Parts: sequence; structure tokens; C-alpha cells
Amino acid sequence: MIDLTLTEIAAATDGRLIPGPADPGLVVSGVADTDSRLITPGDIFVAKPGEETDGHLFADAAVANGAALLIVERELAVAVPQIVVENSVTALGALATEVITRVRALGRLRIVGITGSNGKTTTKNLLAAVLERVGETVSPKASFNNEVGAPITMLRVTNDTRFLVAEMGASGIGEIARLIRMAKPDIGVVLKVGLAHAGEFGGIEATVTAKTEMVSELLPEDVAVLNLDDPRVAGMAHATQARVLWFGLDDRAAVRATDIVATASGTAFTLHLPDGSSAPVRFKVLGEHHVMNALAAAAAAHELGVEIDLIVDALESVSRAERWRMEPLGGRDDVSIINDAYNASPDSMSAAIRTLAQIGAERGRTIAVLGAMSELGDWAGEEHDRIGLQVVRLGIGRLVVVGPEARRMHITAINEGSWDGESVYFATADEAFAYLSAEIAPGDTVLVKSSNAAGLRLLGDRLGELYA
Repeated sequence: MIDLTLTEIAAATDGRLIPGPADPGLVVSGVADTDSRLITPGDIFVAKPGEETDGHLFADAAVANGAALLIVERELAVAVPQIVVENSVTALGALATEVITRVRALGRLRIVGITGSNGKTTTKNLLAAVLERVGETVSPKASFNNEVGAPITMLRVTNDTRFLVAEMGASGIGEIARLIRMAKPDIGVVLKVGLAHAGEFGGIEATVTAKTEMVSELLPEDVAVLNLDDPRVAGMAHATQARVLWFGLDDRAAVRATDIVATASGTAFTLHLPDGSSAPVRFKVLGEHHVMNALAAAAAAHELGVEIDLIVDALESVSRAERWRMEPLGGRDDVSIINDAYNASPDSMSAAIRTLAQIGAERGRTIAVLGAMSELGDWAGEEHDRIGLQVVRLGIGRLVVVGPEARRMHITAINEGSWDGESVYFATADEAFAYLSAEIAPGDTVLVKSSNAAGLRLLGDRLGELYA
């Protein structure tokens, strides 16, 4: 974070400064966090009340870890300065806005905002890998993309930062707009609109409205990077003043991929850019669907002036999308474990199963270990049915369904009538692990996929360790 005095931080957050023994002119430049365990000397601890606990209870721990300042909603008995605000999350966003405003005034910082129902974190990682080769780049850790995570990322910006890659998620209308008010992008990227979080949004049309917020506030000199292959995203071109740069597999896309070949070691394709340049890419991230994320990252990087050779080199350097996202594990006895259990929507679940069918066919038997897809609301039943049918129709060798919320996939698969015992169900991950430990054979390819809430990412890790 840039240097700010206690007085300046209090003004930015509209808070009441209690400097304690410190001088109000004390300069603070440490980053902010809401987790006391992550605080290091000089940082700002933001005490955020939560549904299960209250960050104020951990203020002493934050001070013990070296916090230089606390942002709180009530005055505490601590030995460091504190700023009392009405709402700590709102104050966090206001502080991020202040930092971004000051750095942008220097004329160097370029901001890329990324949203979409799927692929945000992968695209963010790919774009950051490219831009880090050009200049100081700040991007989110993990999936810091909400009203807390996004400003925490923004506060890591310094006066020397060239690029901020901001992942912007939402579970309702207005949330992306709020993040954009903190740091309006120069380039807004929309990847895909699907049923992820449809239960929270209230339907696919509400999801479109929310994701459109990424480009609706862009200025004529800005750029909207849009997926031409997704009709809902393509329709957003009418909602923005910005110049539109299309990416996709469609021949009309200015940034596109051709000659796509998916294998167990990644996906090869030819990248084409608007200036007429093209180059082969040997992309190590598993799954043909991640080519679209690579195209989105390449489009944003091209707009920022990065040459194609550097873009390709950076894309080829990335070996996994992110922890627990199409993460290759295992290896012993030629057993391949693909741990993709951090998030799951109907689109990402379907894409992962297609990848399993593609890469498993060249190796041996395929096993899909699937858990529930969360936050689908009224669409949950039919979407779990659809995945069960897809597993059967793609000829996956064995389906292992885990957890009561996912059991419908198992029932649908066995009702399809073409299987005899190939689908099994377990109520817990421990039961599934015991079964898989005895069932997996040399040469098998095993996909573990579920929403984060189902907890199967830990099952995937256990299987990866078993066959490491």
C-alpha cells in the first residue's frame, strides 16, 4: 500500500481516529486484512463482524502479530491506534478507493476487471503471468473477488504498480458496480454467463444484468473484452460505450484460437491476434475449455501493448489453473488424479467431464468423483440430472457420487439404463476414499469435482497423496 498518515486514513474512511500513544501523522503503509492470522508488522487489521464470529474478538491477536492500525466498529482497549467507523467493510472499500485514486493520478496504473460465471480466477492468473513480465502487477490471491477480497487486493497497489488485475465476482445485482466504483477498469473482461449462483441471482437474466455492470460504466476510450461465442455476453456490446474487442473460437473474433488439440498433458492451439500475428501455444492447463480463458487474457494483454511472443511464453509457463482447479496430482502406477473441486457450476462441471472423457480415452479407464453443485436454487434438480446423464453418454467408466445433495446424479445415471453397477453412491468423503483406495487401478484417470461447500477438494488431495 502507499504511504498514508493516520489522519488521512481516518478522513478516507469517514472514521473517528483514536491515535492512542501514536502521533496522528504516523505513516502507515502495510496492507490490510480481515484475518488476524495473516497480519504482519505494520499492517492494518480490519475488524469485520461475521455470521459465525466477530473480528473484534481477534483484535488482540492482530496487535500481537504487529498490526499498526485497527479499523473497528466499536472502540477497543488496545495499545495501537484505531479508527472507529460505522461499517468496517464499507470503510475498507473507501480506503481502497482512496489508494487507487492517488495512484491513478500518477498516470501509470492500468486496471483490468474480470468477471464471468466461470473462469475468472484462471483468467486472472494467466493475465497476471503475462503482465508481471512487463511491470509491477497486483492481482488477487486465490479468489479474492468480493466486497472484502477485492479491496484487500487493491490496497496492495503502490506508486510503482503498472497493472492491477481485479477479479470481480457477484452473487447479486449491484455488487460488481460497487467494486467498479472502487477501481474503474480501463479494460473490462466478461468471460461467460451461466447458471453459477443462479439461485442467489434469481435467474439467468438477473445474472446477465449483474455481469453487464462490468462494461456498462466503461468510457469511450476504454475497452470491453467480450466472448463472441456466448450470446449473452455478446449482447453486452449494446450496453457499453467502450470499444469492443471480441475473443472466441468464432472466425469473426479478433482474438481467436484454431487448431485446438486436447491431450492429457494440456491443450495445443494457434493464437491469433488483431494485428494479424499468430503463434502456436502449448498450453499446459488441463481442459480444452481453458483455451477461452487464455484467449481473454491474451486479448487484455494485447490491448496493454504486450507482444505476442511474450504472451505465448507466459501462457506456456502456467502449469495449472489454480489450487484445486483442474490440478493434476498423482503419478504413481500411471494413475492421474485431477482435483477440480474448488467450485462447480453446471458449465464447469460439464466441461470437466468432457475433459475427463477426452484425455482419459488415450490412457485407460475414467472415474468421475462428483459432489453437489451449490447455489442453483430451483435449477438444482434438473442440472444434477443433466450431469448424471452426461457421465453415462460420454462413456465415463465409473461414477462415484458423494454427499446427499448430489445423490440425484447417481439415481439419474442408473436410471439411464445403460449401466450395471458403474455408478456408486457414498454419503461421506471418507467412505468414498475407502472405496476408491481399493478400486483405482494402474492407468486410471480420476476427476474429483464439486462445489467448494461439498469439501471434495480434500478428498482429491488425499487421493493425490495416495498415488504420489
